[in-house]
Amino acid sequence: MFGGFFDKLKKGLTKTRDEFTDKISDMLKLYVTIDDDLYDELEEILVTSDVGVETSMDIIDKVKDKVKEKKVKDPLLVKDCLKEVLVDILGGEEGSIKPEKTPEVVLVIGVNGAGKTTSIGKMSAKLKNDGYKVLMAAADTFRAAAIDQLEVWSNRAGVDIIRHQEGSDPAAVVFDAIQAAKARKTEVLICDTAGRLHNKKNLMDELGKINRIIDREFGDAHRETLLVLDATTGQNAVQQAKQFMEVCPIDGLILTKLDGTAKGGVIISIKHILDIPVKLVGVGEGIEDMQEFNPKEFVEALF
Repeated sequence: MFGGFFDKLKKGLTKTRDEFTDKISDMLKLYVTIDDDLYDELEEILVTSDVGVETSMDIIDKVKDKVKEKKVKDPLLVKDCLKEVLVDILGGEEGSIKPEKTPEVVLVIGVNGAGKTTSIGKMSAKLKNDGYKVLMAAADTFRAAAIDQLEVWSNRAGVDIIRHQEGSDPAAVVFDAIQAAKARKTEVLICDTAGRLHNKKNLMDELGKINRIIDREFGDAHRETLLVLDATTGQNAVQQAKQFMEVCPIDGLILTKLDGTAKGGVIISIKHILDIPVKLVGVGEGIEDMQEFNPKEFVEALF
């Protein structure tokens, strides 16, 4: 069920490839020697592919070093140097949502519309498929339909859900979910939490309260906070992540809608600027279309 990811990734990155890799290939063919103009054009392509200015400049510096170090003379071979630099930036480590130890509580945050609820559904299905006992907590109680939407996903994934009425206290939902998780010997409890970043103070208070309840009621559980970002928003996703980092520590990222955007380069920028591991990427609508992020495969698919 969870196979053929490389092909899906390759297909999902078509728009990004058109904007990014194909432009680079076409540009390099026009050069006879490797000079400053080539690097300027390369930087411009990176910036317009939502890699971001700061990250693009750093990439160019590293590509120049590689070209010197390998004594590359053929402009077409600059692309291989670029690939190596991108893999270095993204890090060799594959993203994983397998719990470091169980029981584990995963808090999932992200602005409304980023694909938070869908990501939780797909993540639950993946963990269940890997043999873990999973429970969902519908603690995003302020967004109309968030609870119902999560319930639909819980049915699709075949995972139980703990829910209250809309507008109820999110921390109370988490409290009940922890009691249920302990009683049912759940290995992974995934909590959908609020996505109201525009009101940072409220979000901070709410997450603080939830974390205190986890400390008190489930102190021996391993804890992870994952942030969901929408790849189609490009550099805005980087800004969003920075704002969430001011509110709470973030252990990993889930990047959604990679298949719907030409801005797939934003992953490079996110990793370079924030240095938070990308755990999962979404490349389609299906329940199996969210996969653990493999940097080498990503760069291969990009090229």
